[in-house]
Amino acid sequence: MVGWLGEAVGGLADLILPTPCAGCRARGDRQICAMCRARLDASRPHATTPTPAPPGMPACWALGGYEPPLRDLLLEYKERGRHTLATPLGDHLARVVATVAPGRAVLLVPVPATAAARRERFGDHMLRLARRAARRLGTAGQPAAVATVLRALPRQDSTTLDAAGRVRAARDAFEVPPGPASRLRGAVARGAAVVVVDDIVTTGATLAAVAVLLATHRVPVTGAAVLAATRRTGTRPVAAPRSDRSQPAV
Repeated sequence: MVGWLGEAVGGLADLILPTPCAGCRARGDRQICAMCRARLDASRPHATTPTPAPPGMPACWALGGYEPPLRDLLLEYKERGRHTLATPLGDHLARVVATVAPGRAVLLVPVPATAAARRERFGDHMLRLARRAARRLGTAGQPAAVATVLRALPRQDSTTLDAAGRVRAARDAFEVPPGPASRLRGAVARGAAVVVVDDIVTTGATLAAVAVLLATHRVPVTGAAVLAATRRTGTRPVAAPRSDRSQPAV
């Protein structure tokens, strides 16, 4: 209820109050100005690999670098309560997911927020993005659903940790209840691709920990999709995964 009320109030404020562009702060009547929107639309999902990559790191694709305007859009959405940005950001996340698993039914596994983070941000920001991305993919003809199989456990703020510390913390940051794991295995057996989704990849510790945890429950991860990759990760252009079906335009 608290999360729903926070989203409603934030959305109403965005509609009534004049707000600057979330990407560049230019004044206008839209949450993202035409210039920032064009820059996002021109971005092409690319493979990104942390250097060094942690053990178990899945193949990962990102929409762009953690730099303006994408960085500022994420900060406005995640830290400053502009929840209506879930629509454009979720649509762009769908483009990345479609690159990871083109032409396949997909199950999006969002990296969950802790209970404390959900209270602070009035809801789970990645769950909101994943649901929007799944709807966008479905509209484009690619079956998609959100699988909330991960449970976040209380953990230390990773911003104070180095790469090795993040790996250690991430190993104990999540759990998978037996029931959801069983249902996820059934979907995979029927041909669905499992794609882990997050907002930002830095060291890759979180994505690696999630992939390893799912593997222990016999759930293979096809890849990971994120919106932004920090500069400490290396990027390389790669061809999209091959598929017998054409990739929908999302």
